[in-house]
Amino acid sequence: MSLPILRNSRAQHRAGTLTLGTLLTALGETSFGWAIVVFSLVTLLPLPPGTTLLTALPLLVTTGQMVLGYPHVKLPGPLGRLRLDHPMLRRAVLRLRPVTRRLERILKPRYTRLFSRQNERPLGALLFIIAFALFLPVPLSGWFPAVSLFIVGVGIVERDGLVTCAGLCLGGLSVLLTATILVSLAAGADALIH
Repeated sequence: MSLPILRNSRAQHRAGTLTLGTLLTALGETSFGWAIVVFSLVTLLPLPPGTTLLTALPLLVTTGQMVLGYPHVKLPGPLGRLRLDHPMLRRAVLRLRPVTRRLERILKPRYTRLFSRQNERPLGALLFIIAFALFLPVPLSGWFPAVSLFIVGVGIVERDGLVTCAGLCLGGLSVLLTATILVSLAAGADALIH
């Protein structure tokens, strides 16, 4: 599952053309699943706190386009031209290898009705909510929505409805965790003020 990302990113890195747009194009730009996989990987890179405000934007754009019924991903110019650091991307991919190895053992096309055209917008709406939870700069919560989006993206690429549903469940838990942390922070701030 992660081999195409590593292979294409390495080739583009050597050619000096590694950007979000070129990587996604090489992986199949018409696939929302690949876009979600790639963008969630970028979010999992070891970056300074608060950078999810930037790295989650492509996921919001991608899932928003699903909600709007776009036939394929259309990256805005600045996002498409965003340069990627190949060593950091490689580390992020390798960190997820235990997850992808387990997924590869169970991935197969099933419950494919989930990916029908009529379900694309509701699925996009659920993913947009998870991506929004990732977008919020909430301490200790960002990793979970990113991993859940990665799992959903893998499920979409492989047309595995069961894995996609598992990712959505994890995403729902990550949204709940984010909301709980936000409520706790708001309560703590209110207590300090009063």
